[in-house]
Amino acid sequence: MIHDIYKAYKSSTGMSTDSRKIATGNIFFALKGPSFNGNDFIPEVLKSGAAFAVADEVREGYEEDDRIFIADDALDMLQDLARHHRRKLKIPVIGLTGSNGKTTSKELLFSVLSQHYRTYATHGNLNNHIGVPLSVLEIKDEHEIAIIEMGANHQKEIKFLCTISRPEYGYITNIGLAHLEGFGGEEGVYIGKKELYDHLRNTNGKLFINADDPKVVRATAGASGITYGADPEAQFQGEGRIENDRLSVRWWRKHDASSAFEVHTQLSGSYNFSNVMSAVAVGSYFGVPDHKINAGLEAYTPTNNRSQVEQTERGNTVIVDCYNANPSSMLAAIENLDRHEQQLKLAIVGDMYELGDQSKVKHTETIDRLIELGIPTLAVGKFFGAVEVEHELLTYLPSTDAAKDHLSANPPQGALILLKGSRTMKLEQLLELL
Repeated sequence: MIHDIYKAYKSSTGMSTDSRKIATGNIFFALKGPSFNGNDFIPEVLKSGAAFAVADEVREGYEEDDRIFIADDALDMLQDLARHHRRKLKIPVIGLTGSNGKTTSKELLFSVLSQHYRTYATHGNLNNHIGVPLSVLEIKDEHEIAIIEMGANHQKEIKFLCTISRPEYGYITNIGLAHLEGFGGEEGVYIGKKELYDHLRNTNGKLFINADDPKVVRATAGASGITYGADPEAQFQGEGRIENDRLSVRWWRKHDASSAFEVHTQLSGSYNFSNVMSAVAVGSYFGVPDHKINAGLEAYTPTNNRSQVEQTERGNTVIVDCYNANPSSMLAAIENLDRHEQQLKLAIVGDMYELGDQSKVKHTETIDRLIELGIPTLAVGKFFGAVEVEHELLTYLPSTDAAKDHLSANPPQGALILLKGSRTMKLEQLLELL
């Protein structure tokens, strides 16, 4: 059956798993979830223009319709189809994962490689057991190189995604404190993220290594690779600084600091330094000329509430980094706020999710650091509300709606403001009040 579905895929206009977003000529995969069954929508999507559908239930009329393939499991078939397609690809595939910065790093690398190659990269954050196969299936004959982002919230997930994407090159942005609950603690995060390097080691792939992250370096034990970072022994070295609320990076090759390059990015946050350096190292390895590397780095404009800098009508400068948050990314954002020279600052921090029994400890550590740095803070959400620390710099607000009311009554002016929290908090809703 896989060969018949692959033939249909090659003649289709693309894949879809959402009956509401069917395009003419698509193949629809009837996936199931807690509150939906894609098999219910097959007649509808075929009427809407889908060329084919993959079902995993036999219903009236399905077996007689040559547009409908009946599989044992539609999700398994989607993943197997992606594996089949990946085996036929003859281009370099770069895999990346990490606790923080995956999407920003991927977009920077895409901007760099696109200066020199017809490049495919994962759209948005389609980086899970559904998103990765859909991404692999989007790689077409015209592409010369591909970047596949892989996310995980438990061990063995990256290992599984590697069986689909089969990266021959890869890097881990960092190993921090994301999804502690699912991974089973800090060591579990390390084991889970390391699975990408384990795959590359076992398949003689090429590792790119963030030399500034001790856990990433530890994960490369027994393997060699190309290193990057501020470390004086890294093969690609650099230093970052904040200028006009944005990150500038000076980079050079080891033992050749006299031939350094200056790059002025549109990113906020010194924590993006390693993301810039990874794009330098990978781009250079694949032969992108230095001037094109720099052009790609400077051309990338962050979107979707990731490392954006917004100027507001009240004269505030807002670092909008509220697409997601975990303890390590939160701390990095706070330290970055502290490094700015502007006198008037405000941190608006929202709850961090999926921390399990470490939740209260990690939220308390965040508050303690904000107090230590002397940064006025609005702490938003039930998890921050459980912190047993009181201070004149702190205002606890139970929800994003409560924060809206507070900011309407107490609008900040002329401040440098950090907006940082987990996706569930939707802190971007506060931007219009700043």
